[in-house]
Amino acid sequence: MRGYHLHANGIRQHLIHYPGNGPTLLLIPGITSPAITWGFVGERLADNFDVHVLDVRGRGLSEAGDLDYTLDAMADDAVALGEQLGQPIVLGHSMGARTAIRAARKNADAFSGLILVDPPMSGPGRRPYPAKWAWYSDSIRMAQKGCSAEDMRTFCPSWSEEQLALRAQWLHTCQWGAIRQAWDGFATDDIHADLPHIKLPARLVIAGGATVVLPEDQAEVQSLMPQLEVRKVEGAGHMIPWDDLEGFLAAVSDFRV
Repeated sequence: MRGYHLHANGIRQHLIHYPGNGPTLLLIPGITSPAITWGFVGERLADNFDVHVLDVRGRGLSEAGDLDYTLDAMADDAVALGEQLGQPIVLGHSMGARTAIRAARKNADAFSGLILVDPPMSGPGRRPYPAKWAWYSDSIRMAQKGCSAEDMRTFCPSWSEEQLALRAQWLHTCQWGAIRQAWDGFATDDIHADLPHIKLPARLVIAGGATVVLPEDQAEVQSLMPQLEVRKVEGAGHMIPWDDLEGFLAAVSDFRV
């Protein structure tokens, strides 16, 4: 693996490359997951894809500071990166899946396909995203002061020691304003309005042990995107690879366009 930077959509974008022989895959993590925390997943995905994991703006080693952190800004980043990477498949987790949806509506020609992993189904007039703001704010403040893997276990009790250590080490790079704006956007951004406009090959991967995507959400999304395949990782929580890496890999690794 190697880290590298691209100038895309007017800012410095940092990615980590896990070389593989399959189709190019752009992986967009969730709201507080710097690219390095997906390393154990990227290494395994490289068996089937040429993997590039993004540090979303305001996180990890990508540009931060006084930037636009809205869904549209993150989607424009994805489009610009897709154009530079040569029409990759986009795998987005949680916020990253919402980013992929918005990006595909903006410019489908930048991508070849979408893998949408447990995207929050919240939005205007819809039920709220189940994770509360305090879970993010308290853990970020703790990381900013310096914390251990054991300290982080309070927030992520099922994670391995290595996963907790990476989160404790890197969570402070998640800029407060970026996270707050993205979390607020879960309630205000209408991704369902984007779905009927997307004609790309797509797969929805659902965490069977979480309540982010309920059966009625699955039915609605499939009605809006009839080409959508669905896979479920039974028993896994929202952070699917952290709970069941093999189940996650089985759900995504055979995706082709």
